[in-house]
Amino acid sequence: MGKKILVVCYSFSNGNTRMIAKQLQQALGADYTEIETVTPYPAYGGFNSKVVSQGQREVDEGFQPEIKPLSVNVADYDVVAIGTPTWWYTMAPAVLTFLNANDWSQKTVIPFMTHGGWPGHVIKDIQNGCVGAKFLPDMKIQFDSQGGSNMLTSQADINAWIERVTKAI
Repeated sequence: MGKKILVVCYSFSNGNTRMIAKQLQQALGADYTEIETVTPYPAYGGFNSKVVSQGQREVDEGFQPEIKPLSVNVADYDVVAIGTPTWWYTMAPAVLTFLNANDWSQKTVIPFMTHGGWPGHVIKDIQNGCVGAKFLPDMKIQFDSQGGSNMLTSQADINAWIERVTKAI
């Protein structure tokens, strides 16, 4: 019997992380779900917008926003790919909530993240948050630094990562 695979992500603003998650989901034949906060964040309006300062404050304080129940039970999966945008050099606070709400022992995790030129320590933070998990190749996908959807990481690099992950599963 094959391993049961889930791709889960938190995607904000223009959906860059969602786009990568959907590519991975399709290639792996995995189930898919998204992390959503109970209280939505304000819309992104550039680097001086309210959500940017709110995000920085939440990261600095280790805030974990309440998230909506997922459409699946993570405990039912052997392999979980976790995607997040970079928020102040780490994962989005909603992803921290998700990590702390689940048992990662005996799971295989595929961390991936999107960023605008500052990848920070997101991958290491995901690994630290998934205590007891085994990890497959991670990926850092860069988009333009203005919060847009212009992908700077080549599609060939993403395809090569997906191929490495597929072989490792």
